[in-house]
Amino acid sequence: MPKTVEPGPEQEIVPPPLSRTLRVDELKEGEEGTIEVNRAERETIAALLGLRALDRLTIVFRLNRRGQGRLALQGTLAAAVTQTCVVSLEPVESTLEVPVEVAFWPIPMIDDLAASLDEAASHGTLDWPEPIEGGKIDLGPVIYETLATALDPYPKREGVSFEWSEASGAVAADEQPESPFAALKRLK
Repeated sequence: MPKTVEPGPEQEIVPPPLSRTLRVDELKEGEEGTIEVNRAERETIAALLGLRALDRLTIVFRLNRRGQGRLALQGTLAAAVTQTCVVSLEPVESTLEVPVEVAFWPIPMIDDLAASLDEAASHGTLDWPEPIEGGKIDLGPVIYETLATALDPYPKREGVSFEWSEASGAVAADEQPESPFAALKRLK
């Protein structure tokens, strides 16, 4: 007898940490803009990304129409971030300037693309287009995701390096490494 699986409770939909919607029908060809993220939103994003501080987060962009209801965004994301050094745990400040290129497509076109995934891969589609939902695009997730992927995953303060000291078991250049069995014998 086949086992019946009951649907589980619906998952809670978590809103993105940042939202900046634009109505597509109000956009002119070549529309340019700047979005500066406010302090409260920067603090939320910093907490989500494990940053010590996010002092500035801005995107300067230009939107162009690409036919069939599609849009293309080109711009630059700029940020001033403070991360934690993975070696010394001291603050590491850096300034980021990241190019941003994103396509926005109507949802039916994205669905068609998903249905022909093999064909999309053969055309060299590297980035999945963002949806145009309800006649609007949201630049907030684009800003957040661009920042998240641009961060150094292993920030290190200049001049700091991880070096094994002799006191903790490193071998001097003129010595032979100790065998694991000798180390075990010492433990007895």
